[in-house]
Amino acid sequence: MVPRRPSLWLRNSLRSTWGLCLLAYYVEWHLKEAWRTLLFADEDQAAQTTRDPVSPAQRSAGEKAKAARNRHKDGTLVHRFQTLLADLGTIVSNTFKTTAADDAPTFSVTTQPTPLRQRAQALISGIAV
Repeated sequence: MVPRRPSLWLRNSLRSTWGLCLLAYYVEWHLKEAWRTLLFADEDQAAQTTRDPVSPAQRSAGEKAKAARNRHKDGTLVHRFQTLLADLGTIVSNTFKTTAADDAPTFSVTTQPTPLRQRAQALISGIAV
């Protein structure tokens, strides 16, 4: 019995899925690189060029200190990538009506960004792709 080839729809679906996964990974990589100073990531990138690629990576002294105190030098919390995204996800714009009537005036209230959010947004605005 001859094996059947996948249908054209299935092949296109698989290509699309792989393309989206690669794009998501690419965006995540750029965000982690831009937010390196906000995350539990080693900021000493010069050490990567001189270390032995076969031996296990060692944390720098600055990274060990940042991880031990869970705070940056300015006192702000250090985040994991997921917690930083969760914090940034709380920026919302709410629209309110003054009464229940259909023709009632409305107004919008947008949450004010915290200094951490402002810093994260400024870091990603500098990404050049």
